[in-house]
Parts: sequence; structure tokens; C-alpha cells
Amino acid sequence: MKNQLSDRINSLPVSATLAMAAKARELKGQGKDIIGLSLGEPDFNTPEFIKDAAKQAIDDNYNSYSPVDGYADLKDAIIAKFKRDNGLEYKPNQIVVSTGAKQSIANTLQVLLNPGDEVLLPAPYWVSYSALAILSGATYTEIPSSIETDFKITPEQLEAAITPKTKLIMFNSPNNPSGTIYSEEDYRALAAVIEKYPNIYVLSDEIYEHINYGAKNFSFAAIPSMYDRTITVNGVAKAFAMTGWRIGYIGAPDWIAKACNKMQGQITSGANCIAQRATIAALEAPVSKIGYMVEEFHKRRDIVLELLGEIDGFKLNVPQGAFYVFPDISAFFGKELNGVKIENASDFALYLLEYANVATVTGEAFGAPDCIRISYAASEEQIREAISRIKKAVS
Repeated sequence: MKNQLSDRINSLPVSATLAMAAKARELKGQGKDIIGLSLGEPDFNTPEFIKDAAKQAIDDNYNSYSPVDGYADLKDAIIAKFKRDNGLEYKPNQIVVSTGAKQSIANTLQVLLNPGDEVLLPAPYWVSYSALAILSGATYTEIPSSIETDFKITPEQLEAAITPKTKLIMFNSPNNPSGTIYSEEDYRALAAVIEKYPNIYVLSDEIYEHINYGAKNFSFAAIPSMYDRTITVNGVAKAFAMTGWRIGYIGAPDWIAKACNKMQGQITSGANCIAQRATIAALEAPVSKIGYMVEEFHKRRDIVLELLGEIDGFKLNVPQGAFYVFPDISAFFGKELNGVKIENASDFALYLLEYANVATVTGEAFGAPDCIRISYAASEEQIREAISRIKKAVS
């Protein structure tokens, strides 16, 4: 009985990426040969040295409740990682370890936002950002971009979007869904706008930082004027193929970290103890130990761009990070394919699922209604077959 549920849950959309994955699983269960290019999950196994650390933790009897904000030595490893990779100096009271980066983001929004506050979302953005803003009682405003601007917003757009209610701006670089990377120059230009508004904070989601193809990640908090106003979110899910281990973390002003610790203490308490021990091994290892995965993703990106580039109607840019391409497919809007009228990106994604047996995600869920997201976190064989099917279905 929906009318008996809270307004909070009734106002919350279902995750489009998880919904498409569920639909694909349902069709697979019916015997259809579905190739899933919808989920943002590496298709590699967790590296052996990380699994060995987890096994050792079990043998060492790590089985008790962990500190709410994470083991002290894990926080030390996070602090060292921030300094090594991002040039950021944090103290232990500025670090909170959570059950995945999604909880890190949810904690931050819950402790910072009040009803009536506004969150600015440079689009495209990860689907959960808008949902978590709603869950926090805030409103959100999209700042649009396009494939022509490499899916980046300009300082002028940001300035125009800010209102007296703006409390938080959420950046994600490398970006999900577009693979776009904001350069240091890009971020400094945007920071010059934000500096004028001392009551606005920035959440910088850097979960894909190590999956980049030559364009080095730059942390927003590395801009001195932004350090005390930025919450840096990261985790081990993507770069270390540890999605199911569920470990994320923040580096933040101490008063925000303290509030997140308080919030988490009433909801989940500390993150999984074995996963935390494994994460220490992941973060202390040189980044080169996961280089083989990044090289493979780079190779696949080039294959996807080459093959999609052969299909009329797919407009492409060259993503510099993450493991997605985000083609503009608006050329198909208003057309019929196999008797199916394509009015929008959702229609197109559903058409590909039914007529090509390929699962993608509509760009509408990411605030980019002209696009679809295609994940290349799949084998080369699957990628080639999937795009062959797409080409046949739309030609």
C-alpha cells in the first residue's frame, strides 16, 4: 500500500542502472542471450594480494565490531594515499570509512543539507546524486553540458546556476557516465566562482581516479581556497575491482567528518572488518599493481570508439577515464526502427535490449537525455559481439 509509505521513499526514484541490470537478468532467466553493458562494475577479480590480506585477517581473528569511522591503521593508509596521489594533507579526525563510497556520499548529504537547500549537479552525473539529495530533503538543479563541450560545464554556467539556496555542488571526475576528466585548469576556473560564495561546499567524487588514460586526476581540495570547503570521496570499488567489498571513505573538514561519524554510528556503525583489512593492502600497494586493468580498459575503450564510430547516428567524444562511453544518439529520435518509434534515449535503450539483446542505460537517468551509457567493463569478445548486434539493430 503505497499511500502508507513515507513521502520520503515515495519521492525516491529507482536506480536506473540497477533497474536495467535487473531487467537484463530477468531476460537472461527466460533464456535470452543478453550482453550486459549497463553496470559500472569491473569484470576483473580482486587482485590476489588483496585477497591474501583478507584471508590473513580472518586467521588473525578480526571478527569484532570495528570503530565507527574505521580502523586507525586503515585511516593512516588513507592519509598516506591522499598525500601520495592527491597532494592532500589530512589528519585521522578528518577521515571516515564507510560501507562503500555511496554511503560516504549519503552521510555527507545527510549532515550538510536541510529542507530548502539546493544541490547543483553538473550534468551528466551519477544517478544516485539526485536521489540522495531528495532523501536529504534538499532540491537539486542540473547544470547541462553536451558532447560538444566534452560534457564539462563552464564557470559562466556555474555562476548563473548559483542561487541564495545553493549549499552544495557535486563534481565527479573521472566522470560516470561520460568518462570526462576535469583538468586542474578547469577546476581552478570553477573554484574562482565558488570562492565568491563562502556558504557553498563541494563534494568531489574521485572513485575512478586511477582509471584514466593519460589525463592525471586533480583533486578539488588541492586548491587552497577550497580545502576547508571540500569533501573528497573515494573508495576501492572501481580501481581495485572490489565492488562487493563495500569500502569507501572521505577526507573532509573535521567538523563534517565528526558529523558523518555521528550519523553512521546510528545507521550502520563500522564497515566490514575483513574488508577494511584488505583495503589497507590495496591502498598501501603502488598504483602500478593495478596497471594491467587500466591498460585493458584503455584498449577496450579504443575498440568501442572504433566500432561505434562505424554506426551512423552515434555521435562520440573520446572519454579520458572511467570505463564508459556516452554517445549522443539523438539522431534516432523521431525515427522508427523495426516498427518501433524512438522518441527519447529511454526508448532507444529499451529497443537495444529487445532487438539487439544488449543492455545499456538511458542518459535521462544521468541528466543527459540525448545519450546512452555503454560500459566496457566486459570482455573484448562480448564488446565486439554487442556492438555488432547494435549495428545490425539500427541499420
